[in-house]
Amino acid sequence: MPHWLQLMLDSLPSLLWAALIFTVPLTLLSFVLGLTVGLGAALGRLFGPKPLVALVRFYVWIFRGTPLLVQLFLIFYGLPSVGILLDAFTAALIGFTLNIGAYTSEIIRAAIGSVPKGQWEAAHSIGMTWGQAMRRTILPQAGRVAVPPLSNTFISLVKDTSLAAAITVPEMFQAAQRIVATTYEPLILYVEAAILYLAMSSVLSALQTRLEERLNRYGGFLEARS
Repeated sequence: MPHWLQLMLDSLPSLLWAALIFTVPLTLLSFVLGLTVGLGAALGRLFGPKPLVALVRFYVWIFRGTPLLVQLFLIFYGLPSVGILLDAFTAALIGFTLNIGAYTSEIIRAAIGSVPKGQWEAAHSIGMTWGQAMRRTILPQAGRVAVPPLSNTFISLVKDTSLAAAITVPEMFQAAQRIVATTYEPLILYVEAAILYLAMSSVLSALQTRLEERLNRYGGFLEARS
């Protein structure tokens, strides 16, 4: 067996374990929390008072306008200067959550804005409150519009978690770095890590395609009924 293949096979369990224990949980938690932050920020910007709108716009401006790596460094290495100490995973989770929240807020805001005004009027005409109209009429329609860009954001987040290695989170890419430090084979190990990230992204892209197809069929069914 070639040396490069043997090295890949030997290192594969360590890389997969790091992905299972750190990369996957970090991705899922960051996306769920970021989506929650994004929804709140989008609603605040669309329907909140002017001070809240200004605050949300400032938040989005900061986190969309600065590199994610810089944000992670500020949280993990910078906050201890003011007495706030965070472990690496928590710092990464906060950084990814705030970053994802800023991007998803714009996606959700645009999706809600794409729902025709007549849908609001129809909901109010049958006695729905603002909250009922949002939950039962607006958000389901906005969700169909938001799924493709949100799915792309999720797939990008899977790859972006590799940046957590820079603040010592022992996720998959840092596991590869540690193996490189003992084997002195950076090309082989980094290619293997790239293949694993590519595999995860490919699976998620296929799931995204199937989800979009189902949503399109469901949307066509609703349009036919209406």
